[in-house]
Parts: sequence; structure tokens; C-alpha cells
Amino acid sequence: MSTTTSIAGTAPVQAVRSRSHGANVMRRLLRNPVAMIAAAIILALIGIAILAPWIMPADPFVTSMFKRLRPVGTPGYPLGTDELGRDLLSRLMLGGRLSLFMGIAPVIIAFVIGSGLGVLAGYAGGAVNTVVMRCIDVLYAFPSVLLAIALSGALGAGITNALISLTVVFVPQIARIAESVTTQVRRSDYVDAARASGASALTIVRRHVLGNVIGPIFVYATSLISVSMILASGLSFLGLGVKPPQPEWGLMLNTLRTAIYSQPLIAALPGVLIFVTSVSFNMLADGLRSAMEVKQ
Repeated sequence: MSTTTSIAGTAPVQAVRSRSHGANVMRRLLRNPVAMIAAAIILALIGIAILAPWIMPADPFVTSMFKRLRPVGTPGYPLGTDELGRDLLSRLMLGGRLSLFMGIAPVIIAFVIGSGLGVLAGYAGGAVNTVVMRCIDVLYAFPSVLLAIALSGALGAGITNALISLTVVFVPQIARIAESVTTQVRRSDYVDAARASGASALTIVRRHVLGNVIGPIFVYATSLISVSMILASGLSFLGLGVKPPQPEWGLMLNTLRTAIYSQPLIAALPGVLIFVTSVSFNMLADGLRSAMEVKQ
């Protein structure tokens, strides 16, 4: 039997094993109570953010200086009002849209770009690896917070510019992981066998490399969502992200900081949501890592 026939014959077996591995990962994840609680919190927050325009108890943009900084539990205002008399519960619900978007979207874009660059560098090796990874190292040399602030400051405040800044911050991190994992897979026996059978580089990457590297890269990218949320909130807090009057948890934390002495609970609520969401994404990423048996 030729090598080509052997490789073709093992393809269905590999597909079955891949499906079996995916089912095992899902079963292990479902048996992890911490990961399930984190997933439930994340899904609840996403659901509330999506449905916010229809379930908000009040208009989040209507101001009233006579109702400013009402305490939690005020009739008609379950979580009180902000510094301009706007309903805080409604603004927190609607603000979840931008906060979650700015936490998830940059990681998704960076996942696509960084994975592509890392897989290219890891599989090609040689001069291609050197050029790609040295360019990545230039960005990776800067601390994430400083790089995000510098890029946002240079581009200007706004959602689009903040999204670009955060994406640039995460691309090098994901690319390094993708390059490391791809380099290990490239040296595997089944990749050598596929190469010896005459398969093209594109076919090898698509059928034999991506399936083995996407999992670890995805788990690592999931852990970056919490960092992305904190950085996005920090940019808004500094005036480099979302602009008023749009509600966003980081921006709300900034505008409510003057109420820390008069209404500390109200001032802390946006920060509590940022903390809970970030911890939930971290716990879910840990659960995924354990279920996939990914080692750092």
C-alpha cells in the first residue's frame, strides 16, 4: 500500500478521533461546576446587554439634577441614580453592550490575525519565522497597558480607535503562542508523513496543523478577554475610549468617582460588574484549559 493511500485511509479515523475528543472536552467542561457558573454569569450578562433596550426600567439618557445621586433602593430607581440623575440600573444594563463588545471584539480580531501570523511563522520556519517573529517582538516588548494608552492617545478617543489599539496589543501575544504550538506540531510524524505523500503545504496546514493548534490558541485567547475588558475600561476611564453620554462601565466608573464619599455603593457598582465579568471569563478559560488538558 502506498503512502498516499495510507494517509487517505487514516483521514476518516482522524475525523472520528477529533469528534470524540471534542465530545470528551465538552463532557469534562460540563462536569466543572466553577466553569459552568462562570458560563452562566457570562451568558446572563450578554443576554441582559442584548435585551437592554427592551427591558430597561427607564431612559438611561434622561437627566434630572433634582434626582442626582439617589441611594440604592430609592422607589423607581432600584440601584439609585448617577451624578446627572440618570437611572443607574438602566445605564449599567445598556453599558454592558459596549463593555462586553470592547472586551470580546479585540480578542476575536487578534485571534484571527495573530493565529494566521503565528501559524505562518511556525510552519514556514527559517527566514519567514525570523521576519514575522522579530516584528512581533517589537510590539511585544511594550507593556500592554502602556501600548494601549500610547496607541489610543495617538489615534484619538473613540470606540473604533480603542478597538484598534486593543487589537494591536493582543496580536503579538496570540501570535507567539500560535508560533510555538505550530512549531511543535510541524515536527510531528503525521505531518512528515503527509509531506512525504506529496500533500501541498496548504493542505497540510488546513488538515493536519490547524486542528491541533486551534484548541490551545483558543483557550489562551479566552483568557485574554478579561484583560481586554479591564484595558478597555481603563481607556474609557482615562477619556481615551467611549465618549459621553454613551454608557460604558469604565466611563461610568470615571464619572462616578466624585461620589465615592457621598454614595460609595453607587460609585462602586460599575467596578463590581467589571470585576465579576473579568473573573467569570478567567474561570471559564481555566475550565476550558482543564477540559482540553492544555498545559501552559
